[in-house]
Amino acid sequence: MTIRVCLAGATGWAGSALARAIAQTNDIAVVAAVSRTHARRNLGDVLDEPRLTCPIYATAQEALADPCDVFFDYTKPKVAKANVVTALQRGAHVVVGTSGLTDADYAEIAVVAEQNKRGVLAVGNFALAVVLMQKFAEIAAKYIPQWEIIDYASDAKKDAPSGTVRELAFRLSRVRASELTVPLEQTQGIVETRGARVAGSQVHSIRLTGYTISAEIIFGMPDQKLTIRHDAGSSAQPYVDGALLAIRKVNTFVGLRRGLDSVLDLE
Repeated sequence: MTIRVCLAGATGWAGSALARAIAQTNDIAVVAAVSRTHARRNLGDVLDEPRLTCPIYATAQEALADPCDVFFDYTKPKVAKANVVTALQRGAHVVVGTSGLTDADYAEIAVVAEQNKRGVLAVGNFALAVVLMQKFAEIAAKYIPQWEIIDYASDAKKDAPSGTVRELAFRLSRVRASELTVPLEQTQGIVETRGARVAGSQVHSIRLTGYTISAEIIFGMPDQKLTIRHDAGSSAQPYVDGALLAIRKVNTFVGLRRGLDSVLDLE
């Protein structure tokens, strides 16, 4: 049975790569797309992919008038939560690829998902290498109580920290909060230079030209340290396989799950 997908952000950097990949599958089809820039056009014409025949709408609310099984959000934080809630209320499962949503946002989304008996899979980063980085960090946090996270991205990225780092901090919070030898309130000087406390982790966001997306977590122990880091390249290809997997798995549970590994067997 074909999985019908409504893809919001279908003409963007990551969304267009996903749309083209879906066109090559036999079990998934894009039945509606969202892009303000290309509204009222055909997705295949915009992406030069004749196998994509669906219309493009200006808003998710308009696009969701067409029945779909999965709503995939690759938009902006300021509209993503409203998109997700609308999709759930209209009976679709949801995959969230948009970064910048907060833990409070996800708490609200979880309630709506349960009420509508639908699944929401929120993935800060669909790359398999990132999934492994997060898993390795969780293991390390069980044994090493002190760590800090550095979040790197281009100077054009507006949200901070990135969705990848938000997800990493959330996952580590389920293990424990990082320990600080000197509490933040006892910092002498400018406390903001110590970064921000995000879900029990100290996070430092760097936004500079020359970076794409990188995440680094440094664990400290007496006379030694452990660094786990992921660096993304310039293409969206690393995220495609994980996104396809998320679409295929999001209907297998009810409620909210965070992280691609939540639907993978990594034990």
